[in-house]
Amino acid sequence: MKTLAAKRRHPAALFVLLLAALLTMGTAYAFASPRTTAAPSTAAAATDEEAGKAIFLANCASCHGVLAQGGQFAPSLAGVGAASVDFQMGTGRMPMVRPGVQAPREPRLFDQQQINQVGAYIASLAPGPAVPSTEYTEGGGDAARGGEIYRVNCAMCHNASGAGGALTRGKYAPSLRGVEGKHIYEAMLTGPQSMPVFKDTNLSPTDKKDVITFLQEVDKGENPGGYALGNIGPVPEGMFAWTFGIGLMILAAIWLGRKAA
Repeated sequence: MKTLAAKRRHPAALFVLLLAALLTMGTAYAFASPRTTAAPSTAAAATDEEAGKAIFLANCASCHGVLAQGGQFAPSLAGVGAASVDFQMGTGRMPMVRPGVQAPREPRLFDQQQINQVGAYIASLAPGPAVPSTEYTEGGGDAARGGEIYRVNCAMCHNASGAGGALTRGKYAPSLRGVEGKHIYEAMLTGPQSMPVFKDTNLSPTDKKDVITFLQEVDKGENPGGYALGNIGPVPEGMFAWTFGIGLMILAAIWLGRKAA
């Protein structure tokens, strides 16, 4: 008993008790305090939106307005979503050099991170379609089924082989040859230019995946022979026949006229 009492009166006993109390309180606080794992992602999202807004104001606001409300030559961007931004900027259609009937595909001016930042800013203005998952944009679907869906919904404008075609008032359906699967999906989802919107209720994500797979198989196809003439069907073939056919008939008429004389 005397030994125990002596240990209690030892000068280091108070220090040991204080250290134990601090360790106990620290451990209890660590378990009891709320988790903050979502804070870094929230902060990163806010940073992306701020960076995207700066890029937008410097490159897009002159047409779309400082609040993305639209202008005389450009529509409002509220509700278009990150998918529309990724398509338009990822294919170089935006920002446009000058207003026109249709924005042509050009080399893109911004890297993917900058495009994602602008998309985050536009998505923060109002709900809209998000960038699709790679599960549906990298192919691997049913190419035969995708071909059926494509011929019913897309071939009348984009041509049976995806070579594109002319529309009214100077507009056109662009070629789909060599287009990234993500951008094909985004075009179906957002309906750029004169293209109709194919929501998931019209064409499911699996349907879109099959269409992308079909177009990828078309890209792999080889011409078995002859001149392709743009792969746009009877128009160039008729022009070829008309030009050379009429030319041969004129030459034949001249030859016969000289022979008769």
